[in-house]
Amino acid sequence: MHALAFDVGGTKIAAGLCDEEDRIIRRWRIPTPVDPVEIDGAIARIYFEAKETRNDIGSIGISACGNVTADRRIMSFAPNIAAWHDYHLADTVEAAIGHECPVMVENDANCAGWGEYVRGAGRGSRYMVLLTVGTGLGGAIIADGQLYRGAFGMAGELGHIAMVPDGDFCGCGLRGCAERYISGNALERFARSAVRRYPQRSGRLMELCGGDVDRLRGVMIAQAVRESDELAQYAFDKIGEWLGRVMAQASAVLDPELYVIGGGVVEVGDVLLEPARRNYDRFLEAGAHRPHARVVAAEAGQDAGLIGAANLSRSAA
Repeated sequence: MHALAFDVGGTKIAAGLCDEEDRIIRRWRIPTPVDPVEIDGAIARIYFEAKETRNDIGSIGISACGNVTADRRIMSFAPNIAAWHDYHLADTVEAAIGHECPVMVENDANCAGWGEYVRGAGRGSRYMVLLTVGTGLGGAIIADGQLYRGAFGMAGELGHIAMVPDGDFCGCGLRGCAERYISGNALERFARSAVRRYPQRSGRLMELCGGDVDRLRGVMIAQAVRESDELAQYAFDKIGEWLGRVMAQASAVLDPELYVIGGGVVEVGDVLLEPARRNYDRFLEAGAHRPHARVVAAEAGQDAGLIGAANLSRSAA
């Protein structure tokens, strides 16, 4: 049975037709419409196009940024699509395709985590945590070989562990959340702060941003760190330190054997992972008397969410 997977974000919808081994055999990418009814219609159009390639599509999986109810049918809150508040997404998509196959909705980080577990860096593990370092910090928990969703489907929001009392304001409405210190946005803030404090050492970063520190972006910092720039390394060390702290706190509760680190920021590899591992070891409770989890880079890349959504929808169908 083939599955059709969607990754719906605030700006684009990616879709993939997946075979029984979760290999993506056809892809789509379109801008995300503003109106949720138009989103439903876009998903339906891709579904009918996909049927021209394979007529044995047995399920649709939708990976979406936001909170999903425990029955995997309703978007209770979505930060990037304003109309997706208590929106019955599975029902409306099923109606748009004439109820030809079932639809499952899941949080995007959960889908990516499951994709890494079944086809990526998490293969062979039983207890795994995915942390995605991108615009924010996403998380997914695999416990005893199952995606752990919690009583209300909201588990895995590790980016909103409170790390700093009365710290920086977070978009979720709280203060001091982990993603304020571990994300692409945090990387840019740390680098800009370093440039302003140490202008005599900021030559390469200032060159890359054209002399305007407010235009300093993550891709520039990544380029500079590959050239062994001191301040760029400082910025990655800072988010690596906070990432290590979060993993240590999560281990006190979840005790996983493996952390998989994904997201765009991890493309620099050990530049981020080494300070994360070092600080995980440093802050782990009773660290001298217990096994330490492995910390590795994600392998499935941007396809992880589609792979996870397809695999989960097939299991739920």
